[in-house]
Amino acid sequence: MIRPVPTPSLHQTSAALAGVGVGLRTPHHPQFLSKRPDVAWLEVHSENFFDDGPGIDVLERLRADYPISLHGVGLSLGCADRLDLAHLAHLRRLADRIAPQLMSEHLCWGALGERHLNDLLPLPYSHEALTLMCERIDAAQNALGRTLLIENVSSYLRWQQEEYSEWDFIATMAQRTGCGLLVDVNNIYVSAINHGFDAHTYLAALPAASVGELHLAGHESQQDCLIDTHSRPVCESVWDLYREALRLYGARPTLIEWDNDIPPLDVLLGEAATARKILEQHHA
Repeated sequence: MIRPVPTPSLHQTSAALAGVGVGLRTPHHPQFLSKRPDVAWLEVHSENFFDDGPGIDVLERLRADYPISLHGVGLSLGCADRLDLAHLAHLRRLADRIAPQLMSEHLCWGALGERHLNDLLPLPYSHEALTLMCERIDAAQNALGRTLLIENVSSYLRWQQEEYSEWDFIATMAQRTGCGLLVDVNNIYVSAINHGFDAHTYLAALPAASVGELHLAGHESQQDCLIDTHSRPVCESVWDLYREALRLYGARPTLIEWDNDIPPLDVLLGEAATARKILEQHHA
């Protein structure tokens, strides 16, 4: 496989995107435009800005004051179909227009044929899936000319006869492709509770040098299962895991995600302030 030479590098972009950011959501656009709240950076879902419209105009105005991270949810890198080149072309055009500090995608599949599923579905952690995922990451990074961060997803069911643990699969993927990792601390906690593995073992197995971003979010409990809803404040157990991640990886750009039951902006900024306090304590 041909390895990409992405520009800028993971370490350059992560260093430029220090501190705590929040996910920019439509209800908060007016306040960001009028008040420029004090957050370090903003992350948006890439697909929401593929077409011209008021959203892209807002993003172009805000990028003058905030570094931007583009977070993709629809590329479906792990899909058995061929890689969606049209989707990649949209991503490239958006990246050229916005000049994001970081770009990220998910370790998942979510489409087959012409059908797109409204979820990020986990892969079987097999040799075959690892080869496929590495090939797709190589192709995407070459097409974009950038290092991608790949995010772990939460899961509720597991495939039979897996050949890797999730954390060994991810560590090997990063080593083979040179991609970065977006470590979603909440997703690790949700999956650890659902499947009965040790979240601390997971964190410790990931290569610190590959970690370029951390995500924090809230979840809900439904019928003895945790669901990654992004609809609640970060729970104390996830804050504890975040402290562990900082100890293992060092300071990394950190994002507060909140996508459902979106609260007033002050609530979101309060979560960011908590993360910033923990990050400052780590530095101290």
